[in-house]
Amino acid sequence: MTRAFGSLTRLAAAAVALMAAGAAQADITIGVSLPLTGPASGLGIPMANYIKLWPKEIAGEKLNVIVLDDATDPTKGVNNARRFVSEDKADIVMGSAATPVAVAMAPVMAEAKTPHFAFSPAVTPAGGDAWMFRLPQGNAVMAHAMIEHMKKNGVKTVGFLGYTDAYGESWLKDFQDQSTVLGGPKVIATERFARSDTSVTAQALKLVSANPDAMLLVASGSGAAMPHKAVVERGYKGKIYQTHAAATRDLMRVGGKDVEGAYVASGPAVIPEQLPAGHPSKALATDFVAKYEKAYGVGNRNQFAGHAYDAIVVLEKIVPVALKTAKPGTPEFRAALKTATESMGRTVVAHGVLNYTKSNHWGFTTETGLVIKVVNGDWKVEP
Repeated sequence: MTRAFGSLTRLAAAAVALMAAGAAQADITIGVSLPLTGPASGLGIPMANYIKLWPKEIAGEKLNVIVLDDATDPTKGVNNARRFVSEDKADIVMGSAATPVAVAMAPVMAEAKTPHFAFSPAVTPAGGDAWMFRLPQGNAVMAHAMIEHMKKNGVKTVGFLGYTDAYGESWLKDFQDQSTVLGGPKVIATERFARSDTSVTAQALKLVSANPDAMLLVASGSGAAMPHKAVVERGYKGKIYQTHAAATRDLMRVGGKDVEGAYVASGPAVIPEQLPAGHPSKALATDFVAKYEKAYGVGNRNQFAGHAYDAIVVLEKIVPVALKTAKPGTPEFRAALKTATESMGRTVVAHGVLNYTKSNHWGFTTETGLVIKVVNGDWKVEP
């Protein structure tokens, strides 16, 4: 009897251990690669800040979130992605906020057949985004809002000064394509610079001499202030437009009086108070700002943190659907997450309206983009 009782006790203990292991495996593991250092750290740090506010579970499943620094380096981003899928067995990978890093991560995620939510408007080769969904607005959507504003304000010619990397080049292409479709202004001069450059004096002189009606500057975070100051200091008096990667108070903090009057493409998340009552994103944008500023201080709302808020809105919609098909930690669950995202339908987030489909992993609709203006060191929504 004693021997039999001992065997049963051991079997019971083993069963409990197996159940505990099964429970641990049911956690939803999310790997996040962000530029917490390097040139794009101004984008990554606010996102990491909001990730700390994420719920601990979704649909009854615990979230196991692993955040790694990619240092704005594509090689490190790829290494992070490989670790997420091989060591951490991630169900979902997010990042990077730096476009070149997100682009480099995409093939790893496609090979691993793991949903990849990019925190940048990363452009991949045809078919390269089969497992990638973008959480920020695509450049074409934001260019649409910017071009309509330019047309309304009589802008006929544009000078371009942007990053040499994927973000800069994709913005130039999308702006020109959208301008052709919308009957917008023509780009008459183009200059480029690297993210690590500390001066663009030569490029600014060439663009100012071309005398376009407006300048389109393509840079991100606090780094967007440097080219802006350069064209102003070279005597440019026309309109200056910045992209949604510059929709941060770092632009005003570093740029000071030189960025007064700047026009910046933006999602609605950073200015909920100025949105009309009927705007689809007003309620969620207000919720985002309230949560972020409660944690990090009044006035610290941030465009990029808003994308981390929207990530949870998306997950809370797709995870319950995927759980009906499979459990976390399995290839079936990862495939179910992809299918659920592609079929989730019109979804309002703090940054606009998403509508992913099987053939469209960009998501945001053209009703998303706004143009905001720097007025007295603060944002003002343009009509």
